[in-house]
Amino acid sequence: MKSVRQETVRPTAEAVDRELERVAFDANGLVCGIAQQHDSGEVLMVAWLNRDALRETLLTGQVCYWSRSRQSLWRKGETSGQVQKLVAARLDCDGDAVLLLVDQTGVACHTGRRSCFYRQFGPNGLETISDPLVTPEALYSH
Repeated sequence: MKSVRQETVRPTAEAVDRELERVAFDANGLVCGIAQQHDSGEVLMVAWLNRDALRETLLTGQVCYWSRSRQSLWRKGETSGQVQKLVAARLDCDGDAVLLLVDQTGVACHTGRRSCFYRQFGPNGLETISDPLVTPEALYSH
């Protein structure tokens, strides 16, 4: 089996532009992005990337998403300080999902939790399995 390597060297703009052609953006020009903590494997969040967001992420190493509600680029942590530094990016076999291996500073979820996946389906419905580490007000007060 070939070993899996995590690459931290930034690609050239020419390489990024060439490889973005392999991404199967949907009818809205978006691709699903899954953010995973690079060293623990913890899944932190899911968000959307358009071509510009993915290009910026790959070139700068600072994770950038597309905000569907604001219809603009959203640089993770620009208002909260909870940034995601890109360690590696992987494209799935169909080209319609991107796995972003990141180094997360602080919490990833706007609710103040480390991960957006803090609810679990249980016998009586959804159960909260992790508490906020910081209040949303504290996250967005600066």
